Amino acid sequence: MRYNLIRKMDISDGPGVRASIFMQGCEFHCKNCFNPETWDFNGGKEFTDDTIKEVLDICAQPQIKGLSILGGEPMHPNNIEGTTKLAKAFKEKYPEKTVWVWSGFKFDEYLKDKEVAKYVDVIVDGQYKDELHDFRLKWRGSSNQRVIDVQKSLKEDKVVLFED
Repeated sequence: MRYNLIRKMDISDGPGVRASIFMQGCEFHCKNCFNPETWDFNGGKEFTDDTIKEVLDICAQPQIKGLSILGGEPMHPNNIEGTTKLAKAFKEKYPEKTVWVWSGFKFDEYLKDKEVAKYVDVIVDGQYKDELHDFRLKWRGSSNQRVIDVQKSLKEDKVVLFED
Protein backbone atom coordinates (compact mmCIF):
# COMPACT_ATOMS: atom_id res chain seq x y z
CA MET A 1 0.00 0.00 0.00
CA ARG A 2 1.09 3.53 -0.72
CA TYR A 3 0.08 7.10 0.12
CA ASN A 4 0.44 10.32 -1.81
CA LEU A 5 0.57 13.13 0.73
CA ILE A 6 0.16 14.03 4.39
CA ARG A 7 -1.14 17.50 5.25
CA LYS A 8 -0.25 18.63 8.77
CA MET A 9 -2.97 21.29 8.84
CA ASP A 10 -6.04 21.03 6.63
CA ILE A 11 -9.12 23.22 6.94
CA SER A 12 -11.03 22.05 3.86
CA ASP A 13 -11.52 18.32 4.48
CA GLY A 14 -13.82 18.12 7.50
CA PRO A 15 -14.65 20.41 10.41
CA GLY A 16 -11.95 22.34 12.24
CA VAL A 17 -8.23 22.08 11.74
CA ARG A 18 -7.36 18.51 10.79
CA ALA A 19 -4.51 16.33 9.63
CA SER A 20 -5.12 14.64 6.27
CA ILE A 21 -3.62 11.71 4.47
CA PHE A 22 -4.25 10.98 0.81
CA MET A 23 -4.00 7.28 0.00
CA GLN A 24 -2.51 6.27 -3.33
CA GLY A 25 -4.46 4.33 -5.93
CA CYS A 26 -7.95 4.55 -7.37
CA GLU A 27 -9.78 2.67 -10.11
CA PHE A 28 -12.79 5.00 -10.35
CA HIS A 29 -11.03 7.75 -12.37
CA CYS A 30 -13.93 10.18 -11.96
CA LYS A 31 -14.16 12.86 -14.65
CA ASN A 32 -12.48 16.06 -13.38
CA CYS A 33 -11.28 14.37 -10.19
CA PHE A 34 -9.59 16.94 -7.95
CA ASN A 35 -6.72 14.55 -7.26
CA PRO A 36 -5.83 12.45 -10.35
CA GLU A 37 -2.19 12.20 -9.24
CA THR A 38 -3.43 9.68 -6.65
CA TRP A 39 -4.85 7.22 -9.22
CA ASP A 40 -1.67 5.20 -9.84
CA PHE A 41 -1.32 2.42 -7.26
CA ASN A 42 2.46 2.48 -7.80
CA GLY A 43 2.85 6.22 -7.22
CA GLY A 44 3.47 8.08 -3.99
CA LYS A 45 5.36 6.67 -1.02
CA GLU A 46 5.25 3.41 0.87
CA PHE A 47 2.69 3.32 3.71
CA THR A 48 4.32 1.77 6.79
CA ASP A 49 4.04 1.72 10.56
CA ASP A 50 6.31 4.80 10.50
CA THR A 51 3.68 6.56 8.38
CA ILE A 52 1.05 5.78 11.02
CA LYS A 53 3.37 7.06 13.76
CA GLU A 54 3.99 10.27 11.80
CA VAL A 55 0.24 10.88 11.41
CA LEU A 56 -0.42 10.14 15.10
CA ASP A 57 2.38 12.51 16.13
CA ILE A 58 0.93 15.29 13.96
CA CYS A 59 -2.50 14.70 15.51
CA ALA A 60 -1.12 15.17 19.04
CA GLN A 61 -1.23 18.93 18.51
CA PRO A 62 -4.17 20.34 20.49
CA GLN A 63 -5.46 22.40 17.54
CA ILE A 64 -5.90 19.23 15.44
CA LYS A 65 -9.57 18.19 15.78
CA GLY A 66 -9.33 15.02 13.74
CA LEU A 67 -7.97 12.98 10.88
CA SER A 68 -9.24 13.03 7.30
CA ILE A 69 -8.45 10.07 5.04
CA LEU A 70 -8.88 10.69 1.34
CA GLY A 71 -7.39 9.51 -1.90
CA GLY A 72 -7.10 8.02 -4.28
CA GLU A 73 -9.41 5.48 -2.79
CA PRO A 74 -8.74 4.61 0.87
CA MET A 75 -11.32 1.79 0.82
CA HIS A 76 -10.03 0.02 -2.29
CA PRO A 77 -9.14 -3.62 -1.54
CA ASN A 78 -5.45 -2.69 -1.96
CA ASN A 79 -5.76 0.09 0.65
CA ILE A 80 -8.46 -0.84 3.14
CA GLU A 81 -6.17 -2.85 5.42
CA GLY A 82 -3.82 0.11 5.90
CA THR A 83 -6.72 2.54 6.24
CA THR A 84 -8.22 0.30 8.92
CA LYS A 85 -4.92 0.04 10.79
CA LEU A 86 -4.48 3.83 10.72
CA ALA A 87 -8.06 4.60 11.77
CA LYS A 88 -7.91 2.06 14.60
CA ALA A 89 -4.59 3.39 15.93
CA PHE A 90 -5.92 6.94 15.71
CA LYS A 91 -9.16 6.20 17.61
CA GLU A 92 -7.28 4.24 20.27
CA LYS A 93 -4.92 7.16 20.86
CA TYR A 94 -7.40 10.02 20.32
CA PRO A 95 -10.93 8.77 21.09
CA GLU A 96 -12.16 12.36 21.46
CA LYS A 97 -11.07 13.32 17.92
CA THR A 98 -12.89 12.38 14.73
CA VAL A 99 -12.00 10.31 11.68
CA TRP A 100 -13.52 11.37 8.37
CA VAL A 101 -13.11 9.29 5.21
CA TRP A 102 -13.93 10.00 1.56
CA SER A 103 -14.72 6.97 -0.60
CA GLY A 104 -16.27 6.29 -3.97
CA PHE A 105 -17.71 3.10 -2.53
CA LYS A 106 -21.23 3.26 -1.08
CA PHE A 107 -21.41 2.86 2.68
CA ASP A 108 -24.48 0.61 2.75
CA GLU A 109 -23.37 -1.55 -0.20
CA TYR A 110 -19.70 -2.10 0.64
CA LEU A 111 -18.42 -0.40 3.78
CA LYS A 112 -20.84 -0.90 6.67
CA ASP A 113 -19.71 -4.46 7.37
CA LYS A 114 -15.99 -3.75 7.08
CA GLU A 115 -13.88 -3.52 10.25
CA VAL A 116 -12.83 0.03 9.35
CA ALA A 117 -16.41 1.26 9.96
CA LYS A 118 -15.91 0.72 13.71
CA TYR A 119 -13.29 3.49 13.72
CA VAL A 120 -14.80 6.04 11.32
CA ASP A 121 -17.04 8.85 12.53
CA VAL A 122 -18.10 10.28 9.17
CA ILE A 123 -17.82 8.99 5.63
CA VAL A 124 -18.48 10.93 2.47
CA ASP A 125 -19.51 8.16 0.10
CA GLY A 126 -20.17 7.83 -3.59
CA GLN A 127 -18.13 8.61 -6.66
CA TYR A 128 -17.76 12.22 -7.71
CA LYS A 129 -20.06 12.98 -10.66
CA ASP A 130 -18.91 16.01 -12.61
CA GLU A 131 -22.38 16.65 -14.03
CA LEU A 132 -23.72 16.87 -10.44
CA HIS A 133 -20.94 19.16 -9.19
CA ASP A 134 -22.15 21.94 -6.91
CA PHE A 135 -19.59 24.21 -5.25
CA ARG A 136 -22.14 25.14 -2.54
CA LEU A 137 -22.14 21.63 -1.08
CA LYS A 138 -20.36 21.15 2.22
CA TRP A 139 -17.70 18.42 2.44
CA ARG A 140 -18.58 16.88 -0.95
CA GLY A 141 -18.17 17.73 -4.60
CA SER A 142 -21.34 16.40 -6.20
CA SER A 143 -24.95 16.08 -5.08
CA ASN A 144 -25.02 12.28 -5.33
CA GLN A 145 -22.46 11.98 -2.54
CA ARG A 146 -23.65 11.56 1.04
CA VAL A 147 -22.12 12.76 4.31
CA ILE A 148 -22.90 9.88 6.66
CA ASP A 149 -22.72 9.60 10.44
CA VAL A 150 -21.16 6.14 10.53
CA GLN A 151 -21.64 5.29 14.19
CA LYS A 152 -25.32 6.32 14.23
CA SER A 153 -25.83 4.41 10.97
CA LEU A 154 -24.32 1.25 12.43
CA LYS A 155 -26.38 1.60 15.62
CA GLU A 156 -29.66 2.21 13.75
CA ASP A 157 -28.84 -0.22 10.92
CA LYS A 158 -29.71 2.37 8.30
CA VAL A 159 -27.94 5.32 6.68
CA VAL A 160 -28.07 8.38 8.95
CA LEU A 161 -26.80 11.58 7.41
CA PHE A 162 -24.33 13.71 9.36
CA GLU A 163 -25.69 16.96 10.74
CA ASP A 164 -23.28 19.67 11.80
